[in-house]
Amino acid sequence: MPAAPVRQPPAAERVYAHIKQAVLDRRYEGGTLLTEGELAEAVGVSRTPVREALLKLEMEGLLRLYPKKGALVLAVSAQEIADVVETRLLVEEFAVRRAVPAPPLLIERLEELLEEQKLRAESGDLAEVAVTDRCFHAEIVRHAGNQILSRLYDQLRDRQLRMGVAVMHSHPDRIAKNIAEHAEMLDAIRAGDTERAAACVHQHLGWVKVLVRGEER
Repeated sequence: MPAAPVRQPPAAERVYAHIKQAVLDRRYEGGTLLTEGELAEAVGVSRTPVREALLKLEMEGLLRLYPKKGALVLAVSAQEIADVVETRLLVEEFAVRRAVPAPPLLIERLEELLEEQKLRAESGDLAEVAVTDRCFHAEIVRHAGNQILSRLYDQLRDRQLRMGVAVMHSHPDRIAKNIAEHAEMLDAIRAGDTERAAACVHQHLGWVKVLVRGEER
């Protein structure tokens, strides 16, 4: 009996996923003008689902539509970075205090993510480095035990990933520093040292504000 054909997602979803992933990993960089025709050809669909996907991405703040011209990929602004960092500091410092003393499951998962981040960094895949970086922080937030806080944090996901790739492109030395700071954070969590863990989070996120001001730490 022949196998049932694999059902593809609706056309608009395929276009949305294609554009969003390309924006997040900087294949479509800020300032790039995307046309409906080019996107339709790239994904293999008509222009109607392309328009639907572009409207959704504009609502998410990744694009700005220009009638009869196309969609402009918006660059990451210094203000957006500052706003995200401020929100992350509020959430993550609170979360790490709640997560310590950490259950063995959290320690084990953070160790796995740290090793995975090292492997991704060695391969040079910045998009995947950004994903594992974010997963490391999200795991701590999830173990704080506050579902509303976790959902709020999840809303930052796309911005975190896009900013992470952008910063690593501009400051490749930060990859090794991020991994070292994650190791310090994990060591403090493993030791059950709440104050040191919170200080590590503050230091780890604080460098982004420094870069936004044009200074290196």
